[in-house]
Amino acid sequence: MPEQPADHLILLRGLTRESAHWGAFMPQLQAAFPDAQLTQLDLPGAGPYFREASPNTVKGILESVRAQALEQGALGKSSTLIAISLGGMVGWEWLLRYPEDFGSAVLINTSLGGLSPFYRRLRWQCYGRLFAAAGNRAIEAREPALLELLSNREENYRQTAAEWIAIQKARPVSGKNAYRQLYAAATYRPGNRRPKPPVLLLNSLGDKLVSPDCSTAIAQKWQLELHTHPWGGHDLTLDASEWVVAEIGDWLKRIQTAG
Repeated sequence: MPEQPADHLILLRGLTRESAHWGAFMPQLQAAFPDAQLTQLDLPGAGPYFREASPNTVKGILESVRAQALEQGALGKSSTLIAISLGGMVGWEWLLRYPEDFGSAVLINTSLGGLSPFYRRLRWQCYGRLFAAAGNRAIEAREPALLELLSNREENYRQTAAEWIAIQKARPVSGKNAYRQLYAAATYRPGNRRPKPPVLLLNSLGDKLVSPDCSTAIAQKWQLELHTHPWGGHDLTLDASEWVVAEIGDWLKRIQTAG
């Protein structure tokens, strides 16, 4: 019986989202890795840290998130980072600055400044809807509008919107923190270094927020493995959680076998 491909899975979400937004993905991931420890981290300004001011740089956000991981003893060569969107940018910087913290990483629907133009990193077609939704102070209207931009599973909109509204009412992300996180993402320029740990990129052709070409550009520049979902939205772990879990499991087994 082969060893489990990861002893520790560390998860990080993106812009204005928190650990509770992983939803059904978490129990599915735990079922696929029954002996692994799952650690959920949150960006400063979100989740349990919603009262904190978010740094306005990816490097500043990284130091806050890494402190959470160190406090929980979550880092090491048997750990795999799973990060989405802005979390993926923080993850990329993490792999560059502290390569000993992880044995591998999976980055989902992310982008890098200097490699893709701004109108692909945040698709110009969504500008009007995104900023109208983000500027709406009524949580009951804002969260369903954001959901329609982030997900393509229309049949689940009502239930998911209710869950997201409850999350925001319990731990609201301030407009100032949303702006600071967006500024950090928009201004992030990681340079030309390639991470030392192996990286799997996942993207989705139905992403209305970030062009899937951004993941393709990362994969092509550094010869990284990229797997593409045919219709999922930006929140790929919401739209196609079983697919994401299967892709992670298969890839980790392959890189373990390859040594």
